[in-house]
Amino acid sequence: MTLPKSVLKVWLTLKRVVLLVVIFQFLYILLLKWIYPPITVTQLSSLFSGYGLKRDYVSWKGISPNAGLAVMASEDQLFYKHNGFDWKRIDEAMEYNKKKKKKVRGASTISQQVAKNVFLWQGRSWIRKGLEVYFTFMIELVWGKERILDVYLNVIEMGKGVFGIEAASQRYFKKPAKKLTQAEAAIIASCLPNPKRFTVKPRSNYINRRYPAVMQQMSFIKDVPEIKALLKL
Repeated sequence: MTLPKSVLKVWLTLKRVVLLVVIFQFLYILLLKWIYPPITVTQLSSLFSGYGLKRDYVSWKGISPNAGLAVMASEDQLFYKHNGFDWKRIDEAMEYNKKKKKKVRGASTISQQVAKNVFLWQGRSWIRKGLEVYFTFMIELVWGKERILDVYLNVIEMGKGVFGIEAASQRYFKKPAKKLTQAEAAIIASCLPNPKRFTVKPRSNYINRRYPAVMQQMSFIKDVPEIKALLKL
């Protein structure tokens, strides 16, 4: 069966558009291996919703190893060894969510959070989750662990309108991220489940309860050889 010329033309146009999108997104992923994202959907949303946008990208060398250690202790202790997905944690979260549907538990790794925050938008739709899987796989493949953690620490929201560890460090402790102590890094990392709700300044009761536990986990994982090598401890 021969397609009408008009239908064939539309089909060829769609194929070209899809091909261009695939090429563009791959080049963008590759480019972000060396530069930081100019803007993200989450940052734009913060700006337009009235929270503002405070950020100051800094290089990997400009961030205290305590910051990387704190977010791994708080968010993803197997970051150094998984391929972007913590399948055991995902299974546990799914079982938990089946039993307590009103209180959803997440299981996103640091890599997944980077994929979501850099390339996508906030939400729980299946389309977004599918794209998150793709981008997580790609950054693990193209960037590597050090770059993923570097970008994470520069783009993640750490307060209302506060993005990245440098902006957070300046906002909460009046010092560059390079000079963060273990306790200060743990305090900032403790807001990450919900940085708009769990405020660092003024410090919420949740963070006062949580950051000592984060510090304890930091002490447990800091001697793991792969983590020491990644953070250059």
